[in-house]
Amino acid sequence: MSLSQLLLPFLHADFWIGVAVIAGIYGIFTLGLQINVGFTGIINFGQAGFMAIGAYAMGVLVVDAGWPFWASLPVATFAAVAGALLIGLVSLRLRADYFAIATIAAAEIVREVCQNAEFTGGNQGLLGYDAGWTALSSWILAQLRPFGLGGYAQLPLLAAVWATFGLAILLLGRLQVTPWGRVLRAIREDEDAARALGKNVLHYKLQSLAIAAVLAAIAGYYVALNVTLLYPPEFEPTFTFLGYAILVMGGFASYLGVAVGSLVLWTVLEGTRLLPFPLNAEQLAALRFIIVGLVLILFTALRPQGIFGRREEMKLRR
Repeated sequence: MSLSQLLLPFLHADFWIGVAVIAGIYGIFTLGLQINVGFTGIINFGQAGFMAIGAYAMGVLVVDAGWPFWASLPVATFAAVAGALLIGLVSLRLRADYFAIATIAAAEIVREVCQNAEFTGGNQGLLGYDAGWTALSSWILAQLRPFGLGGYAQLPLLAAVWATFGLAILLLGRLQVTPWGRVLRAIREDEDAARALGKNVLHYKLQSLAIAAVLAAIAGYYVALNVTLLYPPEFEPTFTFLGYAILVMGGFASYLGVAVGSLVLWTVLEGTRLLPFPLNAEQLAALRFIIVGLVLILFTALRPQGIFGRREEMKLRR
């Protein structure tokens, strides 16, 4: 096989636009994990559950209650935050590992409800919630057609996802250098010392969890628009664990690292689909995750702080 034949599958713009959309969605989702784990020191394994609450609340409001798509988003976001606060209030006083177990259990409860409840569509899924976005996307593509870009159907979604991602990084970066952000770091390093200084540690942890839920809900909306069908397997714990893989690659306590880590992960994970291995679909899927696992091992061995992480942060965590 010639070099040109080998490289040809990698030159499909539609494929890489789709990969970039997924990377951006995972990036938004992982920003919430970063503020929880990287800056507050709470191990949240339930981020996929908050995402499911937001996405399904949006879908149910639009499909069952007849709400406009855009009007449903603030209410659905509030539902995700309420779920996060409820879980936080009953479990944040637990030891860190117990809290992690409680969050993943809560996320699985949410997914099982979505899979079995009639109002969520159960295993059949939920359709018809994206008319508002489809109209806007069609208008954007019409404006891009004179520039030869109207044929890329996912281009408006790509622009929206990465604009949201970039804005979230800027806002969180600014928030992190405020006194509020410094309190989060203090809680991460020594919550007893922060409490002794008069800080309400529980309140700050709840605020961190609420912000993570907002980001998870936004990621959930984009997942729903990307797949056009709300289906319970989209919100399995794997989503959260891939978010942690992004943190390992990009670096803890670095929002820019989330962006780069997400791009690296999804370039490796999806790019290996195009390699001409003599394998069937199941074997290739397994090989892709083996490759990702090897990349993670290399990162932990050669650069344990991640691409943009700092060794000083790791020393403080010990």
